[in-house]
Amino acid sequence: MEDLTSSACNLGILETLTDDNVQEIVQSYNGFCAATEALLGSSGDLSVGSEFVSYVHSLCKHGLESLVRDHFLRAHEETFEKNGAFKFWRHFDAYGNPSEIPNFREDEVQEVLYKALEEISTEKQYQEKCLLMLVHALQSSKDRISEGSHNTDAERAYLFSKYQLLVSSVLMATLPRHFPEILHWYFKGRLEELSTIMAGELNDDGDDEIQHNDGMGSNKRSRQSYGVGQMEIDESSLQGRFSENNKLVKNIGKVVRDLRNLGFTSMTEDAYASAIFLLLKSKVHDLAGEDYRSSVLESIKGWIQAVPLQFLHALLAYLGDCIDCDSVSSGLKSPLASRPSSFYPGNDKPSEGLVRWQLRLEYFAYETLQDLRIAKLFEIIVDYPDSLPAIEDLKQCLEYTGQHSKLVESFISALRYRLLTAGASTNDILHQYVSTIKALRTIDPAGVFLEAVGEPIRDYLRGRKDTIKCIVTMLTDGTGGNSNISGNTGDSLLEELNRDEESQENSGLDDDFNTDDRQAWINASCWEPDPVEADPLKGSRNRRKVDILGMIVGIIGSKDQLVNEYRVMLAEKLLNKSDYDIDTELRTLELLKIHFGESSMQKCEIMLNDLIDSKRTNTNIKTTMNKLSRTGAELEDYALPMDILDATIISSNFWPPIQDESLIMPQPVDRLLSDYAKRFNEIKTPRKLLWKKNLGAVKLELEFEDRVMQFTVAPVHAAIIMKFQDQASWTLKNLAAAIGAPVDVLSRRIHFWISKGVLAESFAADMNDHIFTLIEGVVDTGKSVGVGGSCEDLPGDEEGDRSVASVEDQLRKEMTVYEKFIIGMLTNFGVMALERIHNTLKMFCVADPSYDKTLQQLQSFLTGLVSEEKLELRDGMYSLKR
Repeated sequence: MEDLTSSACNLGILETLTDDNVQEIVQSYNGFCAATEALLGSSGDLSVGSEFVSYVHSLCKHGLESLVRDHFLRAHEETFEKNGAFKFWRHFDAYGNPSEIPNFREDEVQEVLYKALEEISTEKQYQEKCLLMLVHALQSSKDRISEGSHNTDAERAYLFSKYQLLVSSVLMATLPRHFPEILHWYFKGRLEELSTIMAGELNDDGDDEIQHNDGMGSNKRSRQSYGVGQMEIDESSLQGRFSENNKLVKNIGKVVRDLRNLGFTSMTEDAYASAIFLLLKSKVHDLAGEDYRSSVLESIKGWIQAVPLQFLHALLAYLGDCIDCDSVSSGLKSPLASRPSSFYPGNDKPSEGLVRWQLRLEYFAYETLQDLRIAKLFEIIVDYPDSLPAIEDLKQCLEYTGQHSKLVESFISALRYRLLTAGASTNDILHQYVSTIKALRTIDPAGVFLEAVGEPIRDYLRGRKDTIKCIVTMLTDGTGGNSNISGNTGDSLLEELNRDEESQENSGLDDDFNTDDRQAWINASCWEPDPVEADPLKGSRNRRKVDILGMIVGIIGSKDQLVNEYRVMLAEKLLNKSDYDIDTELRTLELLKIHFGESSMQKCEIMLNDLIDSKRTNTNIKTTMNKLSRTGAELEDYALPMDILDATIISSNFWPPIQDESLIMPQPVDRLLSDYAKRFNEIKTPRKLLWKKNLGAVKLELEFEDRVMQFTVAPVHAAIIMKFQDQASWTLKNLAAAIGAPVDVLSRRIHFWISKGVLAESFAADMNDHIFTLIEGVVDTGKSVGVGGSCEDLPGDEEGDRSVASVEDQLRKEMTVYEKFIIGMLTNFGVMALERIHNTLKMFCVADPSYDKTLQQLQSFLTGLVSEEKLELRDGMYSLKR
């Protein structure tokens, strides 16, 4: 269209013009300007149309088409700026402060927008009518000059595109800053209204379906679904509930169309898109909530189809944007969708615009739910396995968005702030760690992100003194004190892990040996590289099975430390047993053998065998002693029957060091122990018994004037109270000498009987001594029980009540041998790091006893020396205390 894009005037024409021609041009141009002003003025006089056309013809006859176009468009611009844009923006002056827009009534904002759009659209339509008059005038002029017919489409398209550009330019140049907020507020209100209406219709339909559903009813609507990414577009439902004739949708569509015509296409789409996404975000928050026991992903997807997609389908249909997916640009697919969107069963296909919107809503829904679940991942893992549905939802969201790094960063931050603190118990941290392993194993079976998340927990637990003890307790006790752990009631974590491992091994066997060539090819085609966060030192094969027990033991660094702690705890438990029932301990030992080997658990096995042998030996001795008592003389009045004694006979070489305290037992008890030991020596010659009189439990029945009380106490407590059979009052020093216990030990132990209301304490003449008196007639209903009542047990929480030396005590005793070596090294070298001390001891302490301790054990011993002020620790370097 060369004539449309040529220069304004051909100056060569001026040389050929006569004075009459020039006069005619001037008169025609003045008349053209006057007619243009009359047409576009505020009155809008269309009666000058014929004059306007004649002036255009006269100017075009002299080759001034460009002048005509430019002047008319310039006049349009000035008139539109004055009569259109200025009046349009003036409607919104009252809403100049965006923060105050929510304070206005929604219907007020809506009416103002409707009125403003109606006025400016009317003005624009009139100017377009005038512009169309110019198009016809120019076209008729060309037809008269060339005496032929010309196509008006090109002329019309050129002029209307220029006019649309100037309309958009004028409005954008004068755009107030608060107008986008007004549009957002309008679309937000209309969509909320639409959502409320839709929610009511869905509830009504649900009630009707419950009342009238007959299985194979003839009125059942046919459905045609289209899979796009992870969701489906239900075309029959889209057409059913929203139609382009719907009043609300029609009003919204009219606003969108008018705004598009004014050049606000991008701004308008941003406004209703942000309103849709805001509504979707609010819906996701409402559906997700704080309940993690049910999946919400399907509900969210259903709501997307029920409200936003149906609204958009009706809106796009009203605007005429329904382009069939058969077009060249179709075949849209979400980058992370598992199914191609180009496949649609049936003939009818959703429009390309609807598919695009569906993918945008889909991704936003997944991302919003993912962010919600990641923010609450700590609480979700606390509730595991009840929260497994929420974990599954999060897994699907992460597979779709690929934002695993966001999960790792957020969860590590939550762990450091909420769990890895001094106020959290080691037991709680360990249980949270196990739950974290199980939950993240569901999300990431390869364990790539579990490695990153678990490292801060492992580092923190290594710095706690009771970590090993808590790990052993959690592994061996029923549920480890955590009721949330899945499995049968009373199962230990070790038993649960063993079941999980067996199931994983069975599935692994199926994977390794039952895979044919075709399946192997399928697996190879589905292979994906490890994420960038993966440790390159560990291959995918090593990550495929997450070993929970291995990760727990990895906290300690050595299975020997765990086995030693379990051995001490087992000894404590066995020595405090009142019977010989060790079925639970035997089952735990067999499970530990599977994971740590039989050689590591050999001493523990001997300890359990000692209990089995003790039961058999105890029965044998009692049987023979009872036979002797029936055939021999009757028991003396003060003698005790053998039936009341049950002894645990241990092999001291295989048990941890046993705590030993001096104690003088009452004569009847001491004689009973001597008779038992003598009979044992006769049966097990040449073995002899060495009694640990401070260990065990004694069942007592105390008879008073007005009450009978029953207790199960330690031997030292029994020895104390039995002395009050001889006399009703004792001083502290005399009683300590009578039972052979240190005064400080007796002072601590005797408070048990005072707390039970059996003894009373008073001051003696010597202020450093105390008098303890038996209470005969005072009734304390809160402390007393009947003959048939339950026994009151003595708690053994104090460190001095332990039957077996702790691992720390044993280590301290063993490491004392190396204290002189360490002092000598620091005397010679001044300062040394932990690693250097460790390597030097390994190098020079090779004689008996050779140095075989770990770095962590050495560090624990050096920490004890620092606390005893024998050494100093500065900047990781040890030196002698000055």
